Amino acid sequence: MSFFKRILPHPWLSLSLLVGWQLLMNAVSAGSLIMGAFLALVIPLMTNVFWPNPPSNCRVDRLLLFVCRVFADIVLANLQVAKLILGPRRELRPAFVEYPLSLQHEFSISVLASTISLTPGTVSADISEDRKTLLIHGLDVGDEEAMIEHIRRRYEQPIKEVFECSRP
Repeated sequence: MSFFKRILPHPWLSLSLLVGWQLLMNAVSAGSLIMGAFLALVIPLMTNVFWPNPPSNCRVDRLLLFVCRVFADIVLANLQVAKLILGPRRELRPAFVEYPLSLQHEFSISVLASTISLTPGTVSADISEDRKTLLIHGLDVGDEEAMIEHIRRRYEQPIKEVFECSRP
């Protein structure tokens, strides 16, 4: 392992921590830059044990598009859930759906499960022992196949494009 990789195991995480810290401080000063740089170095080093097999390559342009898509879906899902909850209760059709995974890398599966859980109205509940099926709970599931296709098209396919490790 190179010296750079030992000191900065996750450069994108470090950069986002530094930028996030500066945004929280709402000002750029020597003290805030030093503290931000310290956090940007220490936090990835401390959490490196939780990244046993991180993806080797990431297409940042695709990642930004994916993040924008997820944010838009979160806003839309919030509105849909509010409409369902404020409306008559008899319209809710909660269900568990078994989602067949085509992703194989653990990191990519974690990103998909987290994305599903971030979207209001759906939660990733469990993953099978063989890592081939994700159990998802939906607040309003009219058609299981439509839900599976929606997740595959909106989230799983873009994750494959973002992380090379996800491709077969």
